[in-house]
Amino acid sequence: MQIGKATAQAFPNIALIKYWGNRDPLLRLPANSSLSMNMAGLTTTTTVAFDDSLGEDVVVLGGREQSGAAKDRVVKMLERARAMAGAGANARVESLNNFPAGAGLASSASGFAALAVASAAAAGLNLDERALSRLARTGSGSACRSVPGGYVEWQAGTDDATSYAFSIAPPEHWDLRDMIAIVDVAHKTVGSTQGHALADTSPLHAARVSTIPERLSQVRAAIESRDFASLAPVVEADALAMHAVMMTSNPPLLYWQPPTVAILHAVRAWRTDGLPVCFTIDAGANVHCLCESSAADEVTRRLRSIAGVQNVLAVSPGGPAHCVENHLF
Repeated sequence: MQIGKATAQAFPNIALIKYWGNRDPLLRLPANSSLSMNMAGLTTTTTVAFDDSLGEDVVVLGGREQSGAAKDRVVKMLERARAMAGAGANARVESLNNFPAGAGLASSASGFAALAVASAAAAGLNLDERALSRLARTGSGSACRSVPGGYVEWQAGTDDATSYAFSIAPPEHWDLRDMIAIVDVAHKTVGSTQGHALADTSPLHAARVSTIPERLSQVRAAIESRDFASLAPVVEADALAMHAVMMTSNPPLLYWQPPTVAILHAVRAWRTDGLPVCFTIDAGANVHCLCESSAADEVTRRLRSIAGVQNVLAVSPGGPAHCVENHLF
């Protein structure tokens, strides 16, 4: 019989200062602090039901039952929740995104944030935001940033207890828009977890990490003052620095496709001509075009005119991960 069931929702996030590389891969303690914005409109909904009649954990993602590495990653988080609750029942996990998974849109961030909230609630745990952020981090580093709402900073910390994310501004603080130019919805051949493990093989990795504190401070200040002109060049510089690390890793990672490059050139030209827009890219080919809300329609129109752009997704700042249903039996 079921002994606890909860459903949670979470948004993915777009990093304005990127996380790339781990000091501790098991706990996913990052090489550097980072800063992001949750993306309302893109949602992961996850239900966890602990049931003592189950012979093993069952994981269903996007309607398909999982096995192997994908299942193991979810089960490890369930084991952490069970250990914290002192419980032993297996669970059935069902998770569904309303956006493409594994395409550089941070599906693992929203997925493990929702899983952390749902598994903790279903296990009867009363965890605060910091503890939930730490739990989510162990499944996917960037998931810790999808637990708080709005604009979120993840401090690298020195150990498990001190590496967590917190909100620096609520969603309504600044109505930035992220117009996501979709050029490829296929699942990445090299996932972010594998990519993080390669960061140290790049001769540029240490140099990038050493410059993060200054860029982080600049972006934090730009968000606090809602200063897009100050935000834009720093966000672009950090995205390019991260991809430079990827491209010079061993083996190298090249996520960009021809339309990706075309969008980068176009966005920089548009901003030079006065349109308040900048780009950033996660581990994938799709391009996030951040802009002020007044420019959103124009940015969308121009993006759709670029060859190779299949679609444009419009998102705004999103809130925290949260339970939508919780039953303890």
